[in-house]
Amino acid sequence: MVMQVPDNTEGDVAKWLIENNRVVLICSDGAIVDVTPSEIIGAEFKGRNFIQNMKIPTTPSHDLPHLNFHRFPLQLKLDVCLSTRCGAVSAIVTLKGVNVDYSIELDQVPRDQVVTTNDWFSIDSDSFDSINEILNNASIERLGAITLRKYLVLVKHSSSHIFFHTIDETNGAHAKSESPMRLPISFTGSLYPYQDDGVAWLRSIAKEDLGCVLADEMGLGKTVQIIAHILYEIEKGNSRSLIIAPTTLLENWRREFNKFSPSVRVIIHRGAGRTGFPSKLSSYDVVLTSYDTAVRDISLLNMINWNVVVLDEAQAIKNSHTQRAITIKELSRRMGIAVTGTPLENSLNDIWSIMDFACPGLLGNEKDFEKNYFDDIDSALSLEPIISPLMLRRLISEVAKDLPERIDIPQAVSLSDESASIYEGIRIETLEEYGIAGGLVALMKLRMYCAHPFLVNDSKGDPAACSTKYVRLLEILNEIVLLGQKVIIFTSYTKMADLLCSDLHNRFSIMCVIIDGRTPVEDRQSVVDKFQSVVNSAILILNPRAAGTGLNIVAANHVIHYNLEWNPAVEDQASARSYRRGQKKPVTVHRLYHPGTVEEVIDERVAYKRQLADVAVVGTIGDDADLTFVARALQLSPLLSDEGIS
Repeated sequence: MVMQVPDNTEGDVAKWLIENNRVVLICSDGAIVDVTPSEIIGAEFKGRNFIQNMKIPTTPSHDLPHLNFHRFPLQLKLDVCLSTRCGAVSAIVTLKGVNVDYSIELDQVPRDQVVTTNDWFSIDSDSFDSINEILNNASIERLGAITLRKYLVLVKHSSSHIFFHTIDETNGAHAKSESPMRLPISFTGSLYPYQDDGVAWLRSIAKEDLGCVLADEMGLGKTVQIIAHILYEIEKGNSRSLIIAPTTLLENWRREFNKFSPSVRVIIHRGAGRTGFPSKLSSYDVVLTSYDTAVRDISLLNMINWNVVVLDEAQAIKNSHTQRAITIKELSRRMGIAVTGTPLENSLNDIWSIMDFACPGLLGNEKDFEKNYFDDIDSALSLEPIISPLMLRRLISEVAKDLPERIDIPQAVSLSDESASIYEGIRIETLEEYGIAGGLVALMKLRMYCAHPFLVNDSKGDPAACSTKYVRLLEILNEIVLLGQKVIIFTSYTKMADLLCSDLHNRFSIMCVIIDGRTPVEDRQSVVDKFQSVVNSAILILNPRAAGTGLNIVAANHVIHYNLEWNPAVEDQASARSYRRGQKKPVTVHRLYHPGTVEEVIDERVAYKRQLADVAVVGTIGDDADLTFVARALQLSPLLSDEGIS
């Protein structure tokens, strides 16, 4: 509206009114006169009754009694709210006042004064100018919903004019009022509500071409959430996903894809016969490769514009100065996802390196990061609002209502190439010497080798140097120990129990005790009591037959079957040491086995026996392998094809 300024207003009488959300003067002839905030304050608080040669017989509050006039200017702040609803992340920015005992929502950015329903304020020009500069730097043209990218610009802006807060609209649980998110058409399974939220969060990050860190606690199904997200991307026409994982987990990833989406084209890219043609890799939806292969083949992999690059066990790049970390970060990608249950193991630099892959530039370069953040609580607190929108971390305790009381995690851990060759040599040598008739002897030796090579060759040294299963065990234990939790490890072999107890105690500097056939029955409960009394992490190693019944060990919420048993009842009774009445946490049961070996046959055998138990009342199921399974075990070779095409 264009204001009319009256001529010759000396002696004119004016009154106060509100026009276009501003306090102004109206002359006796109806002309509107704009006034400054200082003139309003002078009239209200300093008794001035002439403004711009006009006589003002009353104060502003006299003519506008519903307004509370404030003498001191309103200090402004940007209120930035990060909202999480059913997993999706969104941000809203509003403008509020801070020097009052309540917040005032403003409809638009004011110029010099603001009128609300009950209050009038002048505006602090310094805060107004600073906020305008902040908004311009973040390319925010209007208040309200903003993109996550713009939120990240704001959160990195160190200013007293910005107030950040987060609202979790699900209150730590899945929003029951919301319909479950539609799963990808090719997904053949179901998700827990918190996993639905995780996939929705991944999609909201992907929509803005950002990267992220999926840091859920072990046992919450990070793999299946990644698979569901990749399937959504494929549905949109965005194939060409690259998953980099430890060599031992590649086969497990392939099996998980086959389980949840058999139609997806997956290839394992490793070995001497792997392709050297980018067109070959591009013909698959998902390429699985190891960290070492990715470093060697970085030139080949960079010939492909990857849609999503996933780093499993992303703590593998926590040391930013390694050739592995430097090379992996060169990969061309639209979205990088770091998957790790332990994003911080040693220092805040771990997070910097992992986030530098997921969202390059978010935390600046490493030199500046180290200047601004130290390994202390204050630095961690100041870092949290910057990374939290791009890091999803749920603990089992937080989503326990969604979970079953027992979480079973079978994990196929591939033998190394060298170990596979040795295993194959043992298998062939035994067949040549004994034939199928001597199969039980061969099975025993092969089972022992799968548990650990030291059990058959009496070698010494670092047990992690020659066993991929042992390496995977250490990775699982590392997360358990970082969480301050307790674990039971079952193994049938006395020599393996001794090896575990000695090595794990030295590695983790925590209590590690054994109960097996050598432990007098009358002493076993005292060992359990000692284990349960430890405040933080502790490891209890049990023989499933000697200590698989009778003991109540509810202090442990993790169970690891290091070598599988032929009889599912023995395994279940062993797991029940922790998974029983009195246990207040969901119990995570890990089952480690080498695919393509006798251990896979044992796993098949256990599944078969469980199927029998499901359809019939079975009084006794044989404890030992029959000849059919012996033959199957001795025919199975652990050697994978060069490319591992599924």
